[in-house]
Amino acid sequence: MTKKPALLSNETFAFLDIETTGGNPQRDRITEIGIRFWRAGDVVGEWQTLLNPETRISGFIERLTGISNELVADAPLFSEIADELEEQLAGVIFVAHNARFDYGFIKSEFRKLGRAFSARVLCTVRLSRALYPEHSRHNMDALINRHNLPQVERHRAMGDVSAMLAFFEHALVEHDTDTVNQAIQRLLQRQSTPSNVPPEIFAELPQGPGVYRFYGDNDALLYVGKSTNIAQRVASHFAGDHQSPRGLRMSESLRRVEFTETAGELGALLLELKQIKSLNPLYNRRSRAAKNLVSIALTTNKEGYLQAGLARKVVPDQLSDYFGLFRSKRDALGAIRGIAGKNDLCGKLLGLEPAGAGPCFQRSLGRCKGACEGAEDPARYNLRMQIAFHNLRLKTWPWPGPVALVEDNRDTDRTDILVVYNWVHIATLNSEAELNDFEPGADPVTFDLDSYKLLVKALLGRDKKLYRIIELPPLTQPAVLMP
Repeated sequence: MTKKPALLSNETFAFLDIETTGGNPQRDRITEIGIRFWRAGDVVGEWQTLLNPETRISGFIERLTGISNELVADAPLFSEIADELEEQLAGVIFVAHNARFDYGFIKSEFRKLGRAFSARVLCTVRLSRALYPEHSRHNMDALINRHNLPQVERHRAMGDVSAMLAFFEHALVEHDTDTVNQAIQRLLQRQSTPSNVPPEIFAELPQGPGVYRFYGDNDALLYVGKSTNIAQRVASHFAGDHQSPRGLRMSESLRRVEFTETAGELGALLLELKQIKSLNPLYNRRSRAAKNLVSIALTTNKEGYLQAGLARKVVPDQLSDYFGLFRSKRDALGAIRGIAGKNDLCGKLLGLEPAGAGPCFQRSLGRCKGACEGAEDPARYNLRMQIAFHNLRLKTWPWPGPVALVEDNRDTDRTDILVVYNWVHIATLNSEAELNDFEPGADPVTFDLDSYKLLVKALLGRDKKLYRIIELPPLTQPAVLMP
């Protein structure tokens, strides 16, 4: 068997870092690019430039990077350096830390010009995981501290390039060349993809949490999914596309994949629900938005007995007055019938039979203790009703205003601030500093059954230990509506 030529002695590695106006390559722009070229143990060149992003740099980004609107005012546009950048990167191995971020932005900038860009991509986060599996954190600050690398100007392109290259050369000292070469070979291997999808797609997909979207012809949205490892989950779709007619149709229709990274699983779950309900992808069958949620309300009749009725309008500020959330009248009535059968409650008082004189049908079967005829003491009956419906009682929002759930990811240095009010996910921010200026959007958001369940578990259940919660000032106007 012919041995593959060693990448480390035969290839040029372009260590690249960018600074941007934000984290979304579809919306944000590049403000700085730095590249250092390495071949066979030597630095053989470098290239760097500031860029005018043609959009405002926020105060938060300016404080983080030191790159201001004034600094880039006279810098070239990406369109003006695109040819030179493409020439610089031709034929090299594109190396970046969290490479999906840098590579995704570079591809996005070329795409805005109507041009395609692709490269062989090596992620030094993934390389660190491969060479140092005993460690749990692989972000740049962790590597600098763990390996005692030289301090650099962090969050500036050439500073981060210097740190990345220092780690690479340190790994070459601590591991033999064959080990590093084999790790790089494995990381550069491209997985099989559907025929209509570019093979370099896997170089762009993160191995962390988030939401992915499949698009078909005419940019039709086919599917929205979430995972704690986007790259692995997307690969599993392709590996199993032959197992069902539905999977095969989706694979044949697929033209491109987009993704949105999140800091953790809760943010991914909430975003997946929001996008499925608002975008209505073709192949998502579960978690579709209910047009009208139905609940159960208990009221007291003139004889003093509690009676159950269906509530089609539920006030989010008074959720504890209601029992259960159902996607249809049929589901709600099914729940009431189940409670009646287990607790010997009156069919008339539960709204399962028409009101009127005489006993209910349940009474004739010996399954009602006579509340419909006044034979059961109202206080006793009402207590049985309250006990029977207790597990369905909805949770009232326990804070006077919104709260922020802080979800951190130490591997990627990403933090998501999930702003939640009345069990509704209102917004996701990228730092606690943004909370100072946060205001909800002008349009109220809609209360949702699936999000309610997720957030009750996150805020009141065992999962609450996973998050730091910051209380925010009360809102001056309602921000949540029922569907």
